[in-house]
Amino acid sequence: MKEVHILLVEDNEGDIVLTLDAFEESKIRTKISVVKNGSDALDFVFKRGDYIEVDRPDLILLDINIPIYNGHYVLEKIKEDASLKTIPVIMLTTSSNQKDINKSYENHGNSYVTKPIDMDDFLKVILKIEEFWLQLSKLAK
Repeated sequence: MKEVHILLVEDNEGDIVLTLDAFEESKIRTKISVVKNGSDALDFVFKRGDYIEVDRPDLILLDINIPIYNGHYVLEKIKEDASLKTIPVIMLTTSSNQKDINKSYENHGNSYVTKPIDMDDFLKVILKIEEFWLQLSKLAK
């Protein structure tokens, strides 16, 4: 089975470490690329600047509250582009604000997941994302 490439857009070091640890326990072979702000996220997916040679991600985990461009803006730009809009984007954020949830779906986000505060619960959420998006669902190529 081909390795699944995940782009994690997250600026919180603790959440980055937890996410990487959870995917290390995955049943699926994954490659995880991490960027920490909205500008780098857009450069990554559009293969600009330092990211010209990167592989297209199969799945994007996107926080809303990131520097430079927030996750809503990044999501909107991804889903506007014909070559990128088939990549599933999961909003993985601390916000449980209904306006954020609605805006994410209005911008064609594929899923909205609120990060649990508890470390064990956070790991369980990542494993559930992996189970649904990487085992049950079929990803576009």
